[in-house]
Amino acid sequence: MDEPLTFRFDTRRECEAQFRACLAASSTLLELFDPDFDVFPLGAPDVDATLRAFLADGGRLRLALHDPAHIERHYPRFLRLLRDYGHLCECRQTPRGLRVLTDSFCIGDGRHVVRRFHSDHLRGEAVFHSEEACDVPEHRFAAIWEESRVVLQPSITGL
Repeated sequence: MDEPLTFRFDTRRECEAQFRACLAASSTLLELFDPDFDVFPLGAPDVDATLRAFLADGGRLRLALHDPAHIERHYPRFLRLLRDYGHLCECRQTPRGLRVLTDSFCIGDGRHVVRRFHSDHLRGEAVFHSEEACDVPEHRFAAIWEESRVVLQPSITGL
């Protein structure tokens, strides 16, 4: 078993690098929560390619957010990915009562986590190869997921 690795970050570049590393290290399940996904580069070509490979190999993606507007306006690649792999992806929007939540995280396979302590700031940490580090974020994600409703579904026309 690999030893846990912890990386702290406080810049957008470092946060994005750790997010990409979490995606690359994951093979079965990605669970992401962020108020609007402005910082996570879901629309980047390399992230799209990584997510497509992940989903083509049978991985599942679950994304929870407060407001889908940023994704709808700025991430057309991600919207195409949702259309192409809708059977393996689900996006949910939090109810108003949960919109006070301000943390942000990506959990990969229950063993890797990248989290920002507050969504208004880039300070955070990434921990790889540690189920213990993922325990609290996984419980938070499960509670958020349970209360949220489906959003960002492709329409019948594929839009």
